[in-house]
Amino acid sequence: MTDHDTPDLPARIEAAAARLTAAAGSRTPCAPVREFLGREDIDAAYEVQRRIAAGRSAAGARVVGAKIGLTAPAVQQQFGVFRPDFGVLFDDMMYAHTEPLPLNRFLQPRAEGEIAFVLGQDIDRPGAGVADVLRATEFVLPAIEIVDSRITGWDLAITDTVADNASSGAFVLGTTPYPLSGLDLSRVGMVLQRDGEPVSFGAGHACLGSPVVAVAWLARELAAREQPLRAGDVVMSGALGPMVPIGGPGRYRLALDGLGEVEAVIEEETK
Repeated sequence: MTDHDTPDLPARIEAAAARLTAAAGSRTPCAPVREFLGREDIDAAYEVQRRIAAGRSAAGARVVGAKIGLTAPAVQQQFGVFRPDFGVLFDDMMYAHTEPLPLNRFLQPRAEGEIAFVLGQDIDRPGAGVADVLRATEFVLPAIEIVDSRITGWDLAITDTVADNASSGAFVLGTTPYPLSGLDLSRVGMVLQRDGEPVSFGAGHACLGSPVVAVAWLARELAAREQPLRAGDVVMSGALGPMVPIGGPGRYRLALDGLGEVEAVIEEETK
């Protein structure tokens, strides 16, 4: 499809949503959707994301929070996309420490180490800042996100990953909560191991300067779109270091300085 024969915007949004939905349903990666949306129309891409999320909700999935993508410079460099984005977290994406994840639910999975925020209060002010995030956060958890892409070969422009729910797959939460009081998350170091071998290193400052800053950015974005963060939401605040391809079954263990550990167990199939 060329610029000269593209249909009007609603039809292009519908075509992008249909392509990504079909790819997810068949577990077969698809061509980029930027051919419908262009490379820079973020609002159109978020409308695709909204439509797909509404379809999942209508099918019975429950929204449990939000995720931030493309926060770490190492990840931005991996894809040549240099601004953050966000997506929706659903209950069927959520796993606990050591709970098996079936490999066949993913298309092109990769693992990254993060800090998850669990909110005790709404954050609904369009001008929300770090003080609002600190006040609203009930506790944080070590977390591993399994990112995934419906786009063949992770060939992404910003509109591709936004439309594809910020390349979401699943997330694994630790089971020991840590209050934020006295913690400087910008100084938290991270090591992600695969089957006992270190494969990714990072720190809190790689996540937009601090994961708290990243969550404040998300709160403002969602409030501006009239989809504010609510008490009880889980927020995956963004990668602290490079993402790691998942080529098969394995155990991915994340250690965060002062915030404990969490392990994602990828199995060929769950029992």
